[in-house]
Amino acid sequence: QKNEGRVYRLIHSHYWLSGMVGAILSQKTDTCHVITFHTLAELKKRALSGEGELSFRSLTERNLMQSADQIIAFSHHEMDAMVEMYGASRDRVKAVHCGVDLSQFKPLDMHESRKRLGLNGGNIMLYVGRIEPLKGVEFLLRVTSMMDMGNSLKVLIVGGDPDQEKELKRLMTLSKKIGVSEVVDFVGRVNQDELPSYFSAADVCFVPSYYESFGLVALEAMACGTPVVASRVGGLPGIIKHGRNGYLLPWRCPERYADTLTMVLLNKNLRDSMSKAAVESAGTMGWGMVSKKFVDIYQTILKEKIT
Repeated sequence: QKNEGRVYRLIHSHYWLSGMVGAILSQKTDTCHVITFHTLAELKKRALSGEGELSFRSLTERNLMQSADQIIAFSHHEMDAMVEMYGASRDRVKAVHCGVDLSQFKPLDMHESRKRLGLNGGNIMLYVGRIEPLKGVEFLLRVTSMMDMGNSLKVLIVGGDPDQEKELKRLMTLSKKIGVSEVVDFVGRVNQDELPSYFSAADVCFVPSYYESFGLVALEAMACGTPVVASRVGGLPGIIKHGRNGYLLPWRCPERYADTLTMVLLNKNLRDSMSKAAVESAGTMGWGMVSKKFVDIYQTILKEKIT
């Protein structure tokens, strides 16, 4: 502040590590502190047995929720967890869904997108995300092994780096072992501006996560007009309306997912209907609308600070 000659009235930190810095700065400068969390340690641990999260992280998250002037959760599920698992004061937690950049994520011509990506027809199922156990990629592979669609099916897994990620190498070995390596393509990381082409080229986007604080990939897919089949976890029910713009499945039963994904892939009329509904739903969650909600929260907190 001294070097720039400016006075900062509010600090917004995101994630627990940034939150520690934000809390210190807030205290030293007597500045309002607003915090959001990318994920929560306690939810991750409960979602998947053996998920390694430091107890120090959980304690830090709890302390940050006690000290922050305002906590913003990305879903009502996350808000409830903050109150029930961390002891956060409900009157200091507001739920604001994440948003999507509608200028970037929008429907593109499927045939042109496939041509651009070198894909030749067939039924395409897409996964986008980190390659880690919590994201359920192994579950995706086992579901794929139960989908009796022969060579007409192509599964694209976007994310990860084959040369560096141990989990990715394990999954590639598993895909060979269970007989799906011929239909599964581990694409690796792609640039953000390439993602709309992948979403638009796909018939369906599969989100098999054990935990999602919000589910941004699902929203990006929907903005591109791609129906989503996802686990009923975390914030995903706030985005996906079951049977309208996608499907949410509550049980981790591979056969059920395989049946649902196959149904979507083979029914063009269903996909077209869901695609239209998905675009309409995503259209209400653009970053412009979300940022306005954030600004309203900032202004309210600052007014309360003055009074």
